[in-house]
Amino acid sequence: MSATADGSTAAEASPGGATARFADALAQLWPGEGRIGLAVSGGVDSLALLLLAEAAIPGRFEVATVDHGLRAEAAGECAMVARLCAGRGIACAVLPVSVASGNLQASARAARYAALSAWARERGLGALATAHHADDQVETVLMRLARGSGVAGLAGIRARGVVPGSDLPLLRPLLGFDRAELESIVAAAGLDPVRDPSNLDERYDRVRLRRWLAENPLIGAEAVRASAAHCADADAALVWAAEREWAERVERVEGGLRYRPAAPRAVALRMLERAVAELGGSARGGALAAMLSALERGESANAGGVLARAERGVWLFTAEPPRRGT
Repeated sequence: MSATADGSTAAEASPGGATARFADALAQLWPGEGRIGLAVSGGVDSLALLLLAEAAIPGRFEVATVDHGLRAEAAGECAMVARLCAGRGIACAVLPVSVASGNLQASARAARYAALSAWARERGLGALATAHHADDQVETVLMRLARGSGVAGLAGIRARGVVPGSDLPLLRPLLGFDRAELESIVAAAGLDPVRDPSNLDERYDRVRLRRWLAENPLIGAEAVRASAAHCADADAALVWAAEREWAERVERVEGGLRYRPAAPRAVALRMLERAVAELGGSARGGALAAMLSALERGESANAGGVLARAERGVWLFTAEPPRRGT
């Protein structure tokens, strides 16, 4: 990676309007004046994030790049990010992590976010920004559709959330930019991004879907993104309805919770998820759907370490007793 030959800044190199759009998107997600952290791998998406932040909020961010230790090139790629930042006067930390065996992608993601969260807290940064963009949104929605996701899943990637395993705000200010636009920003700055070979490995669902989308232009990216936004609105309505249902129809009783159900199934599922969580368990998807079906039939069920039983139109939830050792 190298700076532009004439030493131009990101603001000068970026296509017209991109910096203002980025600044507006970021201000909606992070209206405060504090500093934020950027996760930069050296790929084209995260380099565009760095360039736009340099133009829009100079001096208000730091960079971290994570070395997962999974490829021989990883250390050198992190070193290139560090050199790029040093040349631009941007603080940058290289974060080496150990990735657990098993589901490699999930383990790498968990290790990455844990390291980034710890770094952000140590540096006094108020939020973490990542480079998820509009094409990522389309791919995510279609993958979830193929897996039978509900409204919350089909809302796709949210512009603001929290870093998994922490309460650190997670910002995604590039969801209004597509991949081609980010590539043009990086090219205009004269930078050579990292090319991760896994992005071409068709053993991964996302890579195969990306190729399929390129071959099937009838699937409009704008339409998919609009549908995701509609699902996000619907999800917000369900959250509101579930909060009201909980306040009006759930009470704590000795040893558990009592719920007098009156809401449609979509809201009831959220009630069950919250009841399980309130009692120290965790359950989602099919486990909750099976519990709900059993309760609707007047039967008992368990999920996530919580026992639920139906008694005369009332649903009772208690934590399952610990199992005795054999």
